[in-house]
Amino acid sequence: MTRWIELDGAVNVRDMGGLVTSDGGTLRPGRLLRSDNLQGLTPADVDRLVTDIGVRHVIDLRSDTEVTIEGPGPLTRDPRVTIHHLSLFAEGGGLTDVDADTPPAGGGVDTDKILPWQNRPEEDGQESERSVGHYLAYLADRPGSVVDALRVIAQGPSIVHCAAGKDRTGVVTAFALDILGVPRDRIVADYAATGDRLEAILARLRSSPTYAQDLDSRPADTHMPHASTMEKFLAVLDERHGGPVGWLRHHGWTDADTAALRTALRT
Repeated sequence: MTRWIELDGAVNVRDMGGLVTSDGGTLRPGRLLRSDNLQGLTPADVDRLVTDIGVRHVIDLRSDTEVTIEGPGPLTRDPRVTIHHLSLFAEGGGLTDVDADTPPAGGGVDTDKILPWQNRPEEDGQESERSVGHYLAYLADRPGSVVDALRVIAQGPSIVHCAAGKDRTGVVTAFALDILGVPRDRIVADYAATGDRLEAILARLRSSPTYAQDLDSRPADTHMPHASTMEKFLAVLDERHGGPVGWLRHHGWTDADTAALRTALRT
């Protein structure tokens, strides 16, 4: 893995540039980055992302409650950057996003929704992939956010993030890479690469009261991103919608959108 971007205030940042497409093209560096939460960025980190790499758009997939409690982050204070808050949780009631976003008893957020368990023992002792269900819920609850995020990526150099940079970010990034023609095995490998930084990601989340209480009650390895999870998610999209692009077309995505994204990110 050579696409990691080392920062002091975020630990799961990598550039999609350099990935090769099925037809032999290559994704341009600095056009699409993915990350965990960004509110801990130092001034040097901001300079690296905005001045050196040229990031101009931040796609923040966190819920309104997360942004309210955790803060929007220092990139919001840089006039060169546009923030796009595109929650993947259902809107309504309470602070903003209910159900997935309503703080549980004792405060914080429901981390089972924010960072779903990859494998959780059911009552019959069988392991089930719960994340696939969560990923499909993102699409059902906020299809407009997914479409809008992809359209933003076509506008200029972008960084997509949530809390861990694994689940919500993984879904949006997988859609982008599929549209760009990156082979499935490389999409899956990029998703699983977050596992290389899982210990550091969880340490960051546990340092925040927003996430700590729920995380402390769960074994760390239950959050490991497995290749099989993304494989199953994409297989469901293939079966039900003809793939990610088929799903997008049902929600207003056009051939012009595909062309714009490919022009912006592919060599």
